Amino acid sequence: MSLPLPILYQDDDLVAVHKPSGLLVHRSALARGEREFLLQRLRDQLGQRVYPVHRLDRPTSGVMVFALSSDMARRLAEAFTERQVTKRYLAVVRGIGPETERIDRALREEDGSRPKAEMPAMPAITEVRRLDSVELPVRIDRYPQVRYSLMEARPLTGRRHQIRRHLSGIGYPIIGDAKHGKGNHNRFFRDSLDCDRLLLAATSLEFEHPRHRTPMALCCPLDACMTRLFDRFGWRAHLPRPVSTTNANVTATTQRDS
Repeated sequence: MSLPLPILYQDDDLVAVHKPSGLLVHRSALARGEREFLLQRLRDQLGQRVYPVHRLDRPTSGVMVFALSSDMARRLAEAFTERQVTKRYLAVVRGIGPETERIDRALREEDGSRPKAEMPAMPAITEVRRLDSVELPVRIDRYPQVRYSLMEARPLTGRRHQIRRHLSGIGYPIIGDAKHGKGNHNRFFRDSLDCDRLLLAATSLEFEHPRHRTPMALCCPLDACMTRLFDRFGWRAHLPRPVSTTNANVTATTQRDS
């Protein structure tokens, strides 16, 4: 039996959960043969219907918000579509990433339904910032050392695989990315650092509550794999502030004066 999903916040209108890496959000044509989905697990856990309003890729972990009514789903989905939601991610990449950069590069959708050449390129913007880096005395490519960086990414648009494609496009692929990354570095993290996942996590969402019109700031801790890695690399100061299920409502609603 699956463990209950960690609830980061819940009220009468919406619920936020910590999505684990490797779990699909809902059924799709690309998920034939899969038996477990975040949407169904959350519905069963809460005993009520839930409505997705945004998405996270299967290998990405982190905070996801669901509406608890169709009306609230429409209003929240509009906020995401109109870029009224601030999203923050943490990613571990190969190399010493840029101190700060605004990546403005249009992307074609990767939905698998049509050849990529037939898909129109859509505007895509991601702001990235290097938070820390590490050098390890390990030979993986032609050099006797390898370097990795901890990057903060703030996507201003919502294209599929946007952060992964943008970082790879400027030469800093995310570790664990089988499609846009580099296999020998992915294998090193899997075999030597016990990290067999995409090292990309959605750590926070900020938006205006559609009913109360007050600011919401939802924070999600990293999973055990990424937390261990941060400890090993000396990056613990960059861990997101954890929010437990027992005090999530109090912590997340301090700005609501309710």
